[in-house]
Amino acid sequence: MTLIYRCQIELHDSLYFATREIGRLYETEPVIHNYALCYALGLVDSEIYSTTVSEEHSYRYFCPEQVPKYEPHLTALNQQGIYVTPARSISHTSTLNTWKYANNNYHVEMEKTQKNIPSFGRAKEIAPESKFEFFIISKKPLQLVKWIRLGKWMSKAELKTEEIGKGDRKNGEFTFPYPLNPLDVMFSHQVISYDVVNMPPVSLIQNIKIRGEYYQIDKLSIPACMEFRFRAN
Repeated sequence: MTLIYRCQIELHDSLYFATREIGRLYETEPVIHNYALCYALGLVDSEIYSTTVSEEHSYRYFCPEQVPKYEPHLTALNQQGIYVTPARSISHTSTLNTWKYANNNYHVEMEKTQKNIPSFGRAKEIAPESKFEFFIISKKPLQLVKWIRLGKWMSKAELKTEEIGKGDRKNGEFTFPYPLNPLDVMFSHQVISYDVVNMPPVSLIQNIKIRGEYYQIDKLSIPACMEFRFRAN
């Protein structure tokens, strides 16, 4: 049995993460990576799934080092039969915030200065009331939280989830209007055409024409057989 959930996120705070850095401008793309969604939804740290992740890789209470553990954390979701797609914007606006910081050369040993010259940067953020949409494909029923935190500032967002059915499984050529993680889909499908969304840690693709197995739900075709995959070291 495969269940498919349609999920919508509505921002209650400004959302910021640096998709790209252009000089002093730090821009937030209106796309949310599926890695970030897995953590925000509590799928990684939940009691239900923590038994598949060793204590060494647990982020529940304390993170001893700033090194991501995507592979062990998300492989645990593969074992549970859970896959989360990236989220696209269905309506959004942006805000541009300017921040200032000081020159701290006087902190450097053997370097003195009588000046404290301020500098600045700009952050392009996604504004409150913006909405995003994504899908969860699961082999078991899920009970997700209503409120989640996203981005660098842990911005508050409301999550609405709707089970849209099991879907008829088909095989052929189709289009998918939502973003996808290419590592997760190119192993099982032939991707014919796409646009690239450059963002860390893995760039996404969108406007996708694809061939392979998919779930048909009304007019929506969702790729089947997706799971989290990672580059070989």
